[in-house]
Amino acid sequence: MAELISVIIPNHNGSGTIGDCLKAVFASDHGDFEVIVVDDCSVDDSIDVIKRFPCKLVRLDQHSGAAKARNAGAWQSDGDILFFTDADCLLQHDTLTVASEAVALEGPNVIVGGTYTPVPHDNRFFSRFQSVFINYSETKQAANPDYLATHALAIDARTFRDNLGFAEGFLPILEDVEFSHRLRRAGYRLVLLPTIQVRHIFNYSLYRSLRNAIRKAMYWTLYSLRNRDLLHDSGTASTELKLNVAAYFASALLVFGYFSSGNSVPLLLAVPVLALNVIVSRGLLKACYRAGGLGFASAATLYYVLLYPLAVGIGAGIGAVKSLGAGYRRREAG
Repeated sequence: MAELISVIIPNHNGSGTIGDCLKAVFASDHGDFEVIVVDDCSVDDSIDVIKRFPCKLVRLDQHSGAAKARNAGAWQSDGDILFFTDADCLLQHDTLTVASEAVALEGPNVIVGGTYTPVPHDNRFFSRFQSVFINYSETKQAANPDYLATHALAIDARTFRDNLGFAEGFLPILEDVEFSHRLRRAGYRLVLLPTIQVRHIFNYSLYRSLRNAIRKAMYWTLYSLRNRDLLHDSGTASTELKLNVAAYFASALLVFGYFSSGNSVPLLLAVPVLALNVIVSRGLLKACYRAGGLGFASAATLYYVLLYPLAVGIGAGIGAVKSLGAGYRRREAG
């Protein structure tokens, strides 16, 4: 008999996606599971949508963030295995089966994660780029990942409770990164299975894609400076992405040098810098080609090399300034 798996979904104003999310969960071919949705003080009609499905609804009394919502769901779960996902993610038919079998096989000292499908739910260019980017970044070191993301994370329930769940007084995002790092330091092992997949609903425009890049880079920088691993190759905060940002700004300085001096040497130097960046990023660009063909891969290359690193660089700069400010305030308080 399969172990009971508890699917835990935090929700905040997710009425546009939570219905499709729950429909996908209940279409699972897994034999024994419960679904717990924790609503984090939504002001839309999320509750009405959630109540259409046979799941356990937990309502927080004040807006507290995803970490507390996930913990609240875990504390009220009955499952032997906990599976965390998001309100804008669609499980595949076999997601729960693959995840529960992996946890049962690996044992309570191993945390198992998954990733996004290369092709997202919506077929917009920027949504597809984001889904390919995350799938590639999270799976390239599947045997030894730096973290496991909560869009698809399976863990033995006792292990989760023994380690007190997600840090609630943390950054608004990246609680899954902190959780992964904390458990690995405690002696647990992380494993990412590319076969555990969820399809994400992005609905990304150019603006939303760039805004997400700025926000994620800002919090990644804050966390990485605090954790002293800024240059570490870590999933979506990959070495390739960091080199991409460095190459972008180096090329921009060289082009500026050309226009300010009239000397063609800086412009000539920018060409090999950009070419080297494309070579370093070839794994991601190949993944784009596999996901969408030559046309998509060509457009994704231009976006990734010429615009995306600007947003990431801006976010990283804001994060660095915030980190310096926080450090200064701590010194003043001390």
